[in-house]
This record gives sequence, C-alpha cells and structure tokens, in this order.
Amino acid sequence: MKLTHTHPRLRLFVSTSVLAMTLGAGAAFAGMEEARRWIDSEFQPSTLSKDEQLKEMEWFVNAAKPFVGMEINVVSETITTHEYEARTLAKAFSEITGIKLTHDLIQEGDVVEKIQTQMQSGRNIYDAWVNDSDLIGTHFRYKQAVALDDWMAGEGKDVTNPMLDVNDFIGKSFTTAPDGKMYQLPDQQFANLYWFRYDWFQRPDLKEKFKAKYGYDLGVPVNWSAYEDIAEFFTNDVKEIDGVKVYGHMDYGKKDPSLGWRFTDAWLSMAGNGDKGIPNGLPVDEWGVRMEGCRPVGSSVERGGDTNGPAAVYSIAKYIDWLKKYAPPQAAGMTFSESGPVPAQGNIAQQIFWYTAFTADMVKPGLPVVNADGTPKWRMAPSPKGSYWKEGMKLGYQDAGSWTLLKSTPVERRKAAWLYAQFVTSKTVSLKKSHVGLTFIRESDIWHPSMTERAPKLGGLVEFYRSPARVQWTPTGNNIPDYPKLAQLWWQNIGDAASGSKTPQQAMDSLAAAQDEVLGRLERANVQGECGPKLNPKTTAEEWFKKAEAAGTIAPQRKLANEKPKGETVDYDTLIKSWPANPPKRS
Repeated sequence: MKLTHTHPRLRLFVSTSVLAMTLGAGAAFAGMEEARRWIDSEFQPSTLSKDEQLKEMEWFVNAAKPFVGMEINVVSETITTHEYEARTLAKAFSEITGIKLTHDLIQEGDVVEKIQTQMQSGRNIYDAWVNDSDLIGTHFRYKQAVALDDWMAGEGKDVTNPMLDVNDFIGKSFTTAPDGKMYQLPDQQFANLYWFRYDWFQRPDLKEKFKAKYGYDLGVPVNWSAYEDIAEFFTNDVKEIDGVKVYGHMDYGKKDPSLGWRFTDAWLSMAGNGDKGIPNGLPVDEWGVRMEGCRPVGSSVERGGDTNGPAAVYSIAKYIDWLKKYAPPQAAGMTFSESGPVPAQGNIAQQIFWYTAFTADMVKPGLPVVNADGTPKWRMAPSPKGSYWKEGMKLGYQDAGSWTLLKSTPVERRKAAWLYAQFVTSKTVSLKKSHVGLTFIRESDIWHPSMTERAPKLGGLVEFYRSPARVQWTPTGNNIPDYPKLAQLWWQNIGDAASGSKTPQQAMDSLAAAQDEVLGRLERANVQGECGPKLNPKTTAEEWFKKAEAAGTIAPQRKLANEKPKGETVDYDTLIKSWPANPPKRS
C-alpha cells in the first residue's frame, strides 16, 4: 500500500525497500576545493560565515585523512531529514573527506531490531546508528553503547570536532543517563503538539455561539475540559462549514502496532500521570514506571508505579470517549498512517496529538488548509493539560533521533563514522538541514533570522521552539530499562480498551502487570548490573497513595472527585506574544 503520510514512528509497519545511498565511490578526493563548492552551492543558509564554514570543513578534511578510501555504513529511519542526509549530505561528506559513506534508510522497527542484533551478537552490522533517544535507559544499562563524553575525551578525541559545541544542542538532556554522561548525539527532533483551524477559531459567529454555550472564549484549550468542549461544539453544534461536515477531533484506534506509539509518546503524562521532573518525572515517569536511584522497581500502583493508576485510566478513558464521539466514524478503524492525512483535507477543527514532523506536508500549496499566499489556515500550540497534571510535570513528547556508537564496532570504523555523525549535525550544515526537514536540534538554528523570516508560513513551529514551553516536551527517559521489550506491550493492551473488549481500568491493569513481568525477568537475568530492575514487593494501592502523600510526591494519585473542571482557553495571538522575543543567553 502506498502511503501519502508516513508517521515517523510507523516504519515498523510500513513495507518499504531499504534505500542505500553509496556515495562518493567514484568521486575524486578534492578536500577543500570540494568543501568550497558545497558551501557555496548547498550549505546556505548557515549560522556560520563562509570563512567559519571553511575553517570547520578544513578540520574535517584533516581529521579524515587516516580514513580516506574506507567504506563506512550508517543507518537511520526514513523521514525527510534523514533522506536529505542520505541523498545530499552523505555525498558531500564523501567528496570532501574521501571516506566512502553509505547511509541506509530503513523502517524504524528494523533499526531497533538490527541494533538489538548487534548488541546481542557483537557482530558489526553498522558503524553508527541514528536511533531514538527513547533507548537511553536501554543503552545506559546494557553497556553496549559508547558513552560519548568518555569517547570525545579519550579514544575519539582526535576525531572530535572542536567546533561541535555540544551545549548548543537542545536535546542534550534527553541523551544523558543517570551517570551524567551523554550516550547519544541528537540529529533531529520533533514534538507532538495541539493543532487547530485558526481561521475557524477567529470567526466572530462561532466565537459568539461558543461563549454563549460554555461561558468562556473559544481559543487554544489550556486543559482537557476545554478541548472536550471544543470537540463537542464543532461536531454537534457547528456540524458543517461551507457545506462540509466537520469534526471536533481526530485520532485513530485500530488494534495495530502503530497504536502503541500513540501512547508511549507521552499521552499519559499529558493527562497528569507520573511525578514532577524534567525531562522525566522522578521517581515515577510518564510510563508509570517507578525508579529508585537508578533501579526500576515497578510499574503497577501496587508496586509504587502509576501505569494503572487513576491518572492513566483517565487518559485512556478520554482517548476512547473522544474517538467515539467527536472523530470521523472511520477513525476508529484507522492506523496512524491512514489517519495522518485527514486534518489536511479540511474538515477537522482540532487535534490534540499532532506531530510537527508533518509540518512540511501541511503547508504545501493548494491544500484546503493553506491560504493562497502560502500561509496556513491552521496553527500549532502547546497541548492542553489533563485534570491530574501538576505544574512541573512534563507535558508532551519529543522524538530525538540521535547518533549512537556501539562498542562492538571496531575503533577505526567507529572514528570514521563519528566524523559523519558530526558532519551532518555541524553548524556548517545544520541550519540548511533544519529548513529542509524542520526538525531542529540547535539553539543557534532556531534563533537564526532566516527562521524568523519563514516563521509565518510554519504555523507556530518556530514560536514553539523559541518558547519556554519547549522544555516540557521530552522523549522517553531513563526509567525504561529495555525499551524494545516494554514498548511492544502497549498496543496489545490498550488495543483491548479501544476495541471495547476491556475497560480502561482492566487494560491498564493488564499493561502494568505485563511491564512488571518484564522487569522481573530482567531482574532474575541480572544482565543490567547495579542499575537493573529490582521489583518492589506487591502491596496495596492504598499503601502507595499514602506513601506519595507523606513524601510530598505526586504519583500515584488518588482518583479525583471531579475529572472535568471548568474549561479554560487562551487567545493564540496573546499566547504567542507572551513568549520572549530574544534568545536565551547560554554560558
């Protein structure tokens, strides 16, 4: 099946052929001559001057000399940013350095499967990997990934770019483990945000009708209550706009592996599951897994976790309720790839869970959601908060595909691949790459004047990444000791709730028990050392509610008497103006 939209997390399930780009094999090694040509023809705009770009490229040319002619293989999932790397930047790297670089683009699930194979077998499959920072807890505990801080100061010092500027990377905290070391270098980043039809929300007639019914203004929902009211309003009160049936919500519900990413990508945290703490709640994270020290100790409330607590159950109940009541009837039978294009077709008023990786596809000329002048009819904004959410919690998800080196890769091959990883994230090329894929990784790129100029056509993406709210959107963190094993449990259990075969409580009880079982197996196997799981004894939910209250922590929370407080909204333009107009100062 040909997909018009491929969700960045759906590579596991989309049948596509491997795209291998072996580049530079026939090109003459030209060093700085080639660097100048690429700087002039491709690497613009940049946050560096052309002289600074030349200086950085000169370092790459010299650092690569011991590896000229070596054939290096790296891999990533298939999204626009990585396609640009494989088709353009890999060719540039090969021509500038003389290293023959093959950048494979494969399905996300294949990346996870192959990196697992290399970790388990010790056989070198790829020389470097772009894999999600969601695996940080896995890499830290299995000790198969190279700690980049140690690498850059030790074995890899001679091939570490002095202009890399690690502190400029906005996702550095996501790739740092409990030992304080960075294990992965961010290559691309995108968030899930709230998406809405700005043009509809601005209509005086709709604003008047909404306020008359609900007693507050139609605007960007601050809480889930307002989101629900807006969904009800457009679906059942407005009903049609310009003769077209409209819906107040969009989602998907087919019991399919793609359903899992829908929830592990921080849906529970948006509701208020887990504890306070950025980038992830401590001691309980947004998956509901409790960690004491560096050891995961339980997922179920009965072991101190929160996967089946009231906040998590509330999040699943709302997901199902909204899907049934306010989304198009066919949405319940859709996978993510099938649901992805729907908002661009022009009949959806809002979507609470929308990935910014789709921005480029949502601003194409001629779409029903794009004005004649190229500006979008829609906007993106920070997601609304569930009724269990407390100030200081994370609020949403960011995907941070990040370069990872494995110890099983021979050192010389690792060094050559590390040069490429730094090349495609370097200041020389990163701003242009950001314009192509719209997956920002550097603070300096976000605040560049070219982004200011382009911002009006990107529907709030630039404003979000410049806002203080950005830090509340984070990937899966350190509490998850084996991401591949645990992530696959979600779609099967939550799918039972979506299909109606289990209640939300039953589904989350089953998921929590399944996660505890995996944690127990890892504990018995004792393969993760002093930071591996060690399950708490099973007691009662009441005991853990009392412990949380006594400790002054959040999770697990008791069930609220009222899970739907009064709706609250904010005017989008007022929200944007409230964010700082100047970049933050970095030391």
